[in-house]
Formats: sequence, structure tokens, C-alpha cells
Amino acid sequence: MPILTPLAQQFVLHWGEMGNRWGINRTVAQIHALLFVSETPLHADEICEVLEVARSNVSTSLRELQNWGIVKVVHVKGDRRDHFETLKDVFEMFRIIMAERKRREIDPTIAILKSCVTEAEKAGPSEAYTRKQLLAMQEFFEMGAHWYEQMNKMGSGSILRAMKLGDKVFKLLG
Repeated sequence: MPILTPLAQQFVLHWGEMGNRWGINRTVAQIHALLFVSETPLHADEICEVLEVARSNVSTSLRELQNWGIVKVVHVKGDRRDHFETLKDVFEMFRIIMAERKRREIDPTIAILKSCVTEAEKAGPSEAYTRKQLLAMQEFFEMGAHWYEQMNKMGSGSILRAMKLGDKVFKLLG
């Protein structure tokens, strides 16, 4: 059974807290963190023991992580159990997470804003202020989604270079 070093344990606990703040189940986030710092794939029983959580919770959490596309099943020679590993490339992992969050959160928000703006236009002058506010919100979300799509087309190296340009860009824009 793998044993967490104090540093790895600190990270796993913190990732669970951060996941909770981001609307992700704490155990889901802790399992993801555990797999991220694990040098080798782990089977569900190992995850249960290390995190001291119920098998059913681990199974449900692993399915959720697989649905997100950031954890996959791998097979270990000589062991019939399923083992699990997460992406180790930080850029690829966050690219997948952002795509999934956009699909689950941003796209439906844009759709409902468009619908509300259309309804506000039909309602006439009584909804003029609401329409104006909702249209501003829709434009903001669409601009963010467009920015995301542009960034998503870039390779990890280009994104890293763009991020490192941050201070220069802020100075340029004033």
C-alpha cells in the first residue's frame, strides 16, 4: 500500500479543500490529487486505505473523474484489478478541465442569456433595462468563450509563452 509523505498529504488535503470551493466533491478532488502525486497507478482499495474513505465513495468519485476525462483505467501486469492514473501533463489536464467546465457551465449560461434577451426584446419597453443588462452579460460570456476557444487552439508551449508575457501585456495595455 502506498504511504503518503507529509508533503503529499498536505497537497491532497489542500486540493480537496480547493475542489470543494470550486464546487467539486472533496473526495473527488482528493482522489485526483492522490493520483497526480502517485508515481504508479493505484487500484481502488489502495485509494480507500490511503484516504480512509468508503469503497462506494471511491468508486463513485473515480467514475466522476473518468467522466471528466482526467482519470483513466490502466492494467498492471500480473494484477487483474483495475488501476487508475491521472494525466501528469498539467497543461493538458487543465485544458480538459476547462473544456468540461465550459461545456457544463458557460455554454448553458450563454444559451439562457440569449433566450432571455430575445424574450426581453419581445416584451418591449417594460423590459428595456433588463434587456440591456442581460445583453451586457451575454456579450461578456461570449467574449470569454471566444477567448477560451482561441487559447484552446494554442499548444502548451505557446500558452506558457503567452502567460510569461503577462507583465509586458499589462504594461502595453496600461
